[in-house]
Order: sequence, then C-alpha cells, then structure tokens
Amino acid sequence: METGNISTPFGRRSVSLAEIRRQRAVSESKAAERSVDKWKVLRDASAAMTLLGIHSNSVAVLDALISFYPESEFRPDAQLIVFPSNMQLSLRAHGMPNSTMRRHLALLVDAGLIIRKDSANGKRYARKDKSGSVESAFGFDLSPLLVRAGELATMAQEVMAERAALRRAKESLTICRRDVRKLITAALEEEAPGNWSLIEGTYLALVQRIPRSPTVTEVRELLEEMRMLKEEALNLLEDNENDANPSINHAPIEQHIQNSKTESFFEFEPRSGKERGGNLSDNIEPQRSQLKSFPLGLVLRACPEICDYGPNGAIASWRDLMSAAVVVRSMMGVSPSAYQDACEIMGAENAAVAVACILERNNMINSAGGYLRNLTHRCEIGEFSIGPMLMALLNARSDGQRRAG
Repeated sequence: METGNISTPFGRRSVSLAEIRRQRAVSESKAAERSVDKWKVLRDASAAMTLLGIHSNSVAVLDALISFYPESEFRPDAQLIVFPSNMQLSLRAHGMPNSTMRRHLALLVDAGLIIRKDSANGKRYARKDKSGSVESAFGFDLSPLLVRAGELATMAQEVMAERAALRRAKESLTICRRDVRKLITAALEEEAPGNWSLIEGTYLALVQRIPRSPTVTEVRELLEEMRMLKEEALNLLEDNENDANPSINHAPIEQHIQNSKTESFFEFEPRSGKERGGNLSDNIEPQRSQLKSFPLGLVLRACPEICDYGPNGAIASWRDLMSAAVVVRSMMGVSPSAYQDACEIMGAENAAVAVACILERNNMINSAGGYLRNLTHRCEIGEFSIGPMLMALLNARSDGQRRAG
C-alpha cells in the first residue's frame, strides 16, 4: 500500500479513520480520473450541499480555495494542492472571519471534499525545484473534487430532481386547495344542503398541517388527502343536483332553502312543518328548524374559552369543537338528555356552538342546562338563531379590546 499520500493534521487536530480511508481512496483512484472543469465541480457541490452536510458559507470557502488553483480544469497529473494564507483566503471568502472560516474548512474536510496537507510546522507553502516547478506543497489538497466529480454530479442531479418534484407537488397542492376552498365557499353562500361546516373544518385542519418547509413526501400525502376532500365535496354537490332534479330522482321533494338577497346575515331559516302550538302527538313527525352554519374561525373568535377544552388545548376542526362541547357540557352540569335534545333539534355542530356561547356567559347564567333547554325549545318553534348570539359575544369582545387599548 502506498503511504506517502496519507497525511495527518498539524497540532491538536485529530484524524479519524474515515479521513484515512478517504485519503487512501483518493490516492488509489487519482490516476484513473479524467480532467474536469473546476467550476462545474463547484456548482455540483453547491447543489448537493444538503446531502454533503455543508452550508452556504462552506461553499464560499471552497470557492475561494478553488480560485487559488490556476488552471480551469482539475487534471490527474496536476499539482492540486493550494496553499493560501489565512488572510488571502479570508479576503477571497468575502471577508469571512478566521474563526468562521476554520469551522467551514473543518466541515469541508469532514465532507471529504478537501484534504489537509500540513507541513511539519503547520505552515502552508510550496517548495520549488531549480526549474521553478513546484516540487512539494503543503496546504489543502483538492484531489477529492477530481475523484468525486462524477459522484457530485449524480448527487446534484438527485437534488435538482427532488426540488423539481417538490415544486410540482406544491403547485398541485395550491391548485387543489384553491378548488376546495372555492367549492366550500360557493356551497355555504348558496346554502347547498350538506354538512359543509364539517368539510370546511377538515379543510382547515389539512391546511394547518402544511409545514413551513415541507418535504416531497409530506406534500404528496397532504395533496392526496386534499384531493379526496375535493372529490367528497364534488360528490356531495352532484348528489344535491340529482335530488333537486325530479327527472333523476323521484323521491319526495323536501323543503327548499332559498337564499334571499336580504342584507341581514343572520336571517332565520324557513319554518319546519311543526308550527307554534302544533300537536306533537300527530302522526306527522315535526321537522326541526335548520340553522345556518357559521365558519369555525368566527365561532372561535367569539368563544375562545372553549379552545382550552379541545384536544391538546386547541381546536382545529368541527370534530374537535364537538368533543370539547361534550366536556364542557358535563363540567357545567348540563344533563346528557338536554344536550341530546339540542343536537337533535339544532344539529350537532350548532349545539356545540350553543354550548361554547353558554361557556362564555357562564358567570351570568344560573342554570346552564335550563338555558340550553330554553334555546332548544325556541329553536324548535323557529324563534332562535345562533347568529345574533355569536355576534353579541364578538362585539362585546371587540369593545373590551378597544377599551383596554
């Protein structure tokens, strides 16, 4: 085995067995490598720096080192050791401090991109023969860049391919997000039948899961879930169209919820078949009044206290809100039957919103259970809407913040 090309660092710096193996690999394969453009190798190393475990400042130091090599190509038969002083190297590294420069030189050595060739006293210099040719040099050996040129090019291609895949996945996710958001908005504005509040809660939960710096795998998983949600929304709209078309579906036509162009956002929904004073013993089952659904964000702004009872102290979806409402219901002493009646008359989501509103005003309500039963009865006869209750809480909170400011 050739031992002349194996070098250890000067002073207290230690050498690892991995560095010895890399030096041996460079020594054994150097003669077999062809010439390569030094700046192309630098570009490949820069593109693959995340895989190499180096940083942008490390690339800046490597750029400075390569600039001291006089030729444009790394050749197997050339002297690939550069020996700049710390001052010269710092100047070409855009004035990088010596402490920072030493740290990144160590990173380049650990990454196997350069090898230290230290002299007996640790100085960097070259000794020339009588003809002026460099006989021996001590400094930084750039031979690993020549040996690993093909490997670095492959790594750079992999990184670029992954970046392209990530960019395409992000674009697809953005488009799918836009489609789902606009489908939900259109359905809510036009009061399309269906549990659109639950779909919106699922959408918001998916959006909140998007990391600040996601990987390709994370984006693709979220994209798949978002596409499933989009398909679910489209299927629900298609089912509603089929139900509304007598030529397709001959089932009895249910009461149609008409979106009037009134200025009031909290308009009552049409009355159910049960009128005030009606006989509950009739064979015709009374239909419960349908309340409008409100955005989850609006509910949480008006009723922030219920967030403390959600999973992990937060509410990210309608499912979380309904789970928190069950906890709060028990805490406030509301009987299960009272809450069940509210769910049947108002709907599970609106019943949860009602509980959240009662929690906000709990210090002013003597009996939370009796209050909820009263709201349920008023809803059943068409005299109650959650909208004014929410807006009253929202306005009170806004007034309190203005006075505090």
